[in-house]
Amino acid sequence: MLFNSYIFIFAFLPITLGVYHLIGRKGKKPLALAWLVIASLFFYGWWNPAYLVLILGSMAFNYWIGVSLGRHSNRSVLVLGVIANLGLLGYYKYANFFVDNLNHLAGSDLTLNKIILPLAISFFTFQQVAYLVDAYRRETHEYNFFQYALFVIFFPQLIAGPIVHHKENHCSKKTGSIPP
Repeated sequence: MLFNSYIFIFAFLPITLGVYHLIGRKGKKPLALAWLVIASLFFYGWWNPAYLVLILGSMAFNYWIGVSLGRHSNRSVLVLGVIANLGLLGYYKYANFFVDNLNHLAGSDLTLNKIILPLAISFFTFQQVAYLVDAYRRETHEYNFFQYALFVIFFPQLIAGPIVHHKENHCSKKTGSIPP
């Protein structure tokens, strides 16, 4: 779904904002937060629902690593998290490139199904790496999965960026509140 598409402008955005404000006015901020996460996942899955498993798995892994780092700043855990993220990014961006070049150089005939690059994989990978670094530095102060998920997948930021540190995110302040 593109920001300039009719479905986004006349359906997705008004419904998302309307439901968010209705829930928020009733004082149910955790439910409003969950709604934004669900809407953002819907937005992400619109292009290719199969990649929802990828982003959800990535978020769960990085949240778990981040919570571990928040409790005990262990450089090995940080390195594991960064390597896993870069490995995932490298696979999706460069696996076909390496196999094609290996086949060309070695005269081999290795086959790898064409890998379609998931939407915003670079953004959400680097956003999560920034979170892991913040957690390692003890600059994160809350560990609510829905707030973390919104930090990673919030639909207006997911496609266009920018990449921010967790401490700069308006949804992750010590108060745990979300904007009205």
